[in-house]
Amino acid sequence: MTSNLPVQSPAAQTLANYSFPRHRLRLSQSDSTKTPLVLVACGSFSPITYLHLRMFEMASDFVKFNKTEFELVGGYLSPVSDHYKKSGLAASTHRLRMCELAVDQTSNWMMVDPWEAIQADYTPTALVLDHFEHEINEVLGGAERPDGTRVPVRIALLAGADLIQTMSTPGVWSEKDLDHILGRFGTFIVERSGTDIDDALANLQPWKDNIYVIQQLIQNDVSSTKIRLFLRREMSVQYLIPPVVIEYIEENGLYEEEGTSSIDKKGKAKAPGSGRASPAIESSSSKR
Repeated sequence: MTSNLPVQSPAAQTLANYSFPRHRLRLSQSDSTKTPLVLVACGSFSPITYLHLRMFEMASDFVKFNKTEFELVGGYLSPVSDHYKKSGLAASTHRLRMCELAVDQTSNWMMVDPWEAIQADYTPTALVLDHFEHEINEVLGGAERPDGTRVPVRIALLAGADLIQTMSTPGVWSEKDLDHILGRFGTFIVERSGTDIDDALANLQPWKDNIYVIQQLIQNDVSSTKIRLFLRREMSVQYLIPPVVIEYIEENGLYEEEGTSSIDKKGKAKAPGSGRASPAIESSSSKR
């Protein structure tokens, strides 16, 4: 059963008033033979795209149709903090709000956890997963089986194939963190074009039983980097990211560069070439 507790916007939370989101977390199992599973996607989400959202749905189908040992009970987006210092990283308040708008408009089971984003320092992925383990299994007591007994929820990382490729590259991740993430928690990896998943997995053999590879049956190569590039060039990003996220970007003047902004100085979206629709559609609709 999911919680009916009031939800505080992730973008409005601080370390002082943080509360773990559980309003869509289903802690009552329907199949006692399965292990309850929560998926956590860590990333910049600057901005969030439809591929980020699709990853959760692909993972859900994988768990359901591949006779896995799991029963999916929840999914979380965990945006990085501003201290990650990555190029193109919008302020965490904006990224949290865009993620929140996206899941509220498109999903009935995904949630946004602001804990990582509001930290004073960058938090390694291993510690983020520890946080979810603590909140779900220690604070909330895990999941309840049909017979009333409680069992721990399996926390697993959900990521694209590019992440597993970095994990297989010597010197990028510490052996300790790899063992903690892949050995203790495990990961569900969504294939991505241009990434040799087999080559990456060959270097991660000690943890192969905890790595689940999800095939993309319909290839999607959308990335936040490409979205930011489109926005700087005043190209349409319609149908690449949720409309509510496009509106938020325009209203707040995000991802601008001097001379190529899709927002005028008064904060209003420019009609030609803005993210809401292509110039052709704009001109067509104006004739009606």
